[in-house]
Amino acid sequence: MIKVVIYEDNPQLREGLSMLIDGSDGFTVLAAFKNCNNVVEEVATFQPDVVLMDIDMPGINGIEGLKLLRQANNNVKILMLTVFDDNKNVFEAIRSGANGYILKKTPPSKLLEYIEEAATGGAPMTASIATQVLKMFSEIHNSTNDNYNLSDREKQVLQLLVNGYSYKMIAGEMFIAIDTVRSHIKKIYEKLHVNSKSEAVAKAFKDKLV
Repeated sequence: MIKVVIYEDNPQLREGLSMLIDGSDGFTVLAAFKNCNNVVEEVATFQPDVVLMDIDMPGINGIEGLKLLRQANNNVKILMLTVFDDNKNVFEAIRSGANGYILKKTPPSKLLEYIEEAATGGAPMTASIATQVLKMFSEIHNSTNDNYNLSDREKQVLQLLVNGYSYKMIAGEMFIAIDTVRSHIKKIYEKLHVNSKSEAVAKAFKDKLV
């Protein structure tokens, strides 16, 4: 029996979801709430397997409720159920520990499948959401692998910075004037969106630029 708690501010939808899930074999709805104001205490009290969480609620919204819940409980599965399929909400929900992200227009039979999938360790997503997630991760991957459009000379300067060279040593190594080194470093800072040598070196390591 998969135990479910629902957070949804629309009373008709809350009641409809409760009746659908509770009336289906293998599922039981322990409670349904109109906001996340006491989400941590409620989930601790009812101990559900899966939480169905609306995003757009008055008071503490679903994303904030998700974050609060994740601070206290890493075991419960949390499915975001929403009308939104925009990048910002999707990314924020996944980054904050949601186990899945599905749209409210999902057909009832599919919704039950998604709940079961989440309960057994899956990460269910509506097709349109999954497409966006893949696109977002692709964009993130590309942004960390395009070398920030650094020129070969700038990469060489950055490598020497990473190696601990001073401006004067870089100038000597590359047979260029110190002013040219400064010019290269200024451009590197601009392209990497950093303001200091230590930040530039940290970013070079993090994004594998050298």
